[in-house]
Amino acid sequence: MSTRNIPAETPGSAEIAGPSMNFATHLKRTVRLAVPMIVARAGLLIMVAVDTAMIGHYGTLDLAFYAAANALQVIMILVGVGLLQGTVVLVAQAHGAGAHQDCGGYWRVSLVHGAVLGVMMAGICFLGEIVLAVIGQTAELAAGGGGVLRMVSWGLPALTMWVATSFFLEGLSRPLPVMVLTILAVFANAGLNAIFIYGALGAPEMGAEGAAMATSIIRWVMFAVLTIYVLNLRDRADLGIGWAIRNFRQTARKLRSIGLPMGVARGLEAGAFSALTMLAGLLGTVPLAGYQIAFNMVALVFMSAIGVAGAGTIRVGNAVGRHNPADIRLAGWSALSLIFLIMAAFAVVFFGLGSDLVQIYTDDAAVILIATPLMFIAGLVLIFDGGQAVLMGALRGMADVWLPPLWQFFSWWGVTVSLAYVLAFHAGLGTPGLMWGFLAGAIVSCTGLVLRFTLVSRRAIRRL
Repeated sequence: MSTRNIPAETPGSAEIAGPSMNFATHLKRTVRLAVPMIVARAGLLIMVAVDTAMIGHYGTLDLAFYAAANALQVIMILVGVGLLQGTVVLVAQAHGAGAHQDCGGYWRVSLVHGAVLGVMMAGICFLGEIVLAVIGQTAELAAGGGGVLRMVSWGLPALTMWVATSFFLEGLSRPLPVMVLTILAVFANAGLNAIFIYGALGAPEMGAEGAAMATSIIRWVMFAVLTIYVLNLRDRADLGIGWAIRNFRQTARKLRSIGLPMGVARGLEAGAFSALTMLAGLLGTVPLAGYQIAFNMVALVFMSAIGVAGAGTIRVGNAVGRHNPADIRLAGWSALSLIFLIMAAFAVVFFGLGSDLVQIYTDDAAVILIATPLMFIAGLVLIFDGGQAVLMGALRGMADVWLPPLWQFFSWWGVTVSLAYVLAFHAGLGTPGLMWGFLAGAIVSCTGLVLRFTLVSRRAIRRL
């Protein structure tokens, strides 16, 4: 476990804690951070949705190529984002401690890691056709998906370095530039899609590969613009952006000590949800379609949890930097309270308008009949799934990054996947069984992480 415990009154351990804030102040500051982070995360999901819609109107086969490629790309990106999350933790803790000059060094060390990680991911994408064939795709899908992945590969180093830079700004409690840039990127990506997918303005007609090319171009533009913004910050000297990097190896070890377990956790979680989708496929095409609609609705709303979790990480990290145990606890509980309020509101919408939401996705009566009952269970899932995500963020702010992922592994694989299989196939519940399994895993995860946060937040903790 990476959390460092010290006696409460160790001489020179900081660094005296400043005055604590009340709960209302914590909640207000968490909301201020979370809103732009939610919008930024939702923007990335919307970009994928726009790609999917535009490719779908171009041709069904190209949509299948894109889907096959995206399945591999999403897992790599989730793992990559997890591996770089040490950036936001280190920057938030340093910023809270008033050690602003350390922040720029953390960013540049993270950039190096992001560049290396992006090149490695690009290499995997160049072998995409082989990988897709190995995991069981048909020769046609493997070849088409492999072509899409080769186009994706050119933008992956830019994406991982952009993630490192956005985490740096978020660690400084400055998420607004990332939000604005993401919104602009959604529109720019749609414009380039129209050019490269359909062959507008004299460009070649490339279908799904054209969408991947557009995305890669946009990723380089996003990285370049955000980097220029950082290099022109008024307080860049105070943040140590132009200073020599001190203790490169030590900082790199800190980043990896936080990022490695988070990357593994992201991969395991994504794998578990992919397993549920495959189980739905074993039930048939219509059950798969119905389950996928309900799951997509959960995934869309889950962007709120990702944003609040990020805000929770920063607020807790700041309090750790100030060596203020009371603020550590209040920062975590305020983030958890916020996500429960948000998810409860969405759950009411799912309960009352489930059928209407399903019909946004399909006109097929058989699929609607399958998906509509799932929306009620999905509404319950939101509350606990959002809670566990925010608790993971709060624990991450304290650099408690080993035990929580192990608990997540048990929750998603030991409970969710196992119970979903039993309920769907042995108890004969079908797709509701899969969703009940999802709910059970979310409850177990949330309960265990509440206990973990309660325990760890009572200890004296110092920044890494």
